[in-house]
Amino acid sequence: MMNATTPIDHQQMQRIKWLTYMMFMMFAMTTDAVGVIIPEIITAYDLSLTAASAFHYVPMIAIALSGLLLGFLADKLGRKTTIILGLIVFSVTSFLFAVGDSFWFFLTLMVCSGCAIGFFKTGALALIGDISSSGKEHTTTMNTVEGFFGVGAIIGPAIVSYLLASGFAWKYLYVIAGILCAALCLLAWKTNYPAMKKDHSEEITLKRTLKMMKNPYALGFSSAIALYVITEVAIYVWMPTLLRDYQGDMVWLATYALTIFFVFRAFGRFLGAWVLSKFNWMQVMFATSLAIFCCYFFSMLYGIKLAVFLLPLSGLFMSMIYPTLNSKGISCFKKSEHGAVAGVILFFTAVAAALGPLAMGAVSDLFGDVKYGFYLATGFAGILFLMMAFNLLKKPTQEVLLEAEHG
Repeated sequence: MMNATTPIDHQQMQRIKWLTYMMFMMFAMTTDAVGVIIPEIITAYDLSLTAASAFHYVPMIAIALSGLLLGFLADKLGRKTTIILGLIVFSVTSFLFAVGDSFWFFLTLMVCSGCAIGFFKTGALALIGDISSSGKEHTTTMNTVEGFFGVGAIIGPAIVSYLLASGFAWKYLYVIAGILCAALCLLAWKTNYPAMKKDHSEEITLKRTLKMMKNPYALGFSSAIALYVITEVAIYVWMPTLLRDYQGDMVWLATYALTIFFVFRAFGRFLGAWVLSKFNWMQVMFATSLAIFCCYFFSMLYGIKLAVFLLPLSGLFMSMIYPTLNSKGISCFKKSEHGAVAGVILFFTAVAAALGPLAMGAVSDLFGDVKYGFYLATGFAGILFLMMAFNLLKKPTQEVLLEAEHG
């Protein structure tokens, strides 16, 4: 009943896009504010760093499993139903933050919100394919969507900082997100969504999704995205620790390095919508992955005096990679499979976001300095660059993307 089949005009299409933009912004407001929340829960509940870090990796694992195990429902139930159900669960979970006051209660809610995010995000990612008339438009829209995600990543920590400065608890960020989510849910319910193209030749089940994990295109793009995510998350999890001993003339830059990184990332994603409409995506991926590797490599070679400039700047080059690879990976498949493949990619994304910082922390503890964790991240950035170089030279996906474009 929720999946409207009414023809979609331009005004409705714009409304659907803006709803999707707002959903991603709201999602980022909560997930990317965790770094500001963790010091508060350490103090409040006398936690170790390992225990407190569960606020980051537990919801990421929940997102990963939800995307993998439930992603096929976006193809089975339809985009609109999936999105609305996910938003309802997220909204209810967010409001429950206001009534609790224990670490385990909050951690349980983080699991529930992670599952809800994985559920509605796969529906939203599949929807982008439905409303895109070409592969280029799909990639442009995906960059714009991730641009709004970048804006949410700036707004969320700012709201938490304001709440704390005003004497309110950090948990009211989730109440604010819950109100926004409830409004988006109502608007989504009242909006006509495009009819979904179904493929009746194969039953839509979890087994089909798991089978897709063996597909070379799904696996290739997911692996590249995982490498990218590790290099990105390294910045907003560990860069503040790396730069805390900076004693040069640009102390203010070290203080606001993470904010500058987020601003560059958000700006670059909006810019990416224009860049990718002018240049071939494989060339852009090659150039930006090379720039990221250089930022990491020279930061490690010359130390924090250069890292204070280069690591925040890397946000500008990182900005276009995730939405573009995500878009092209999804575009390799029929629209009737977009929910399942979006779930597979989301699984790799969230697992990398959870395990990457953990591996960096373990290496840093082993050798006694956080810079060793960044050596590891530099290696991942180098592998990502080599994959993008191979992609540019051999063009392994060119035929399947052209086929999907005209199919």
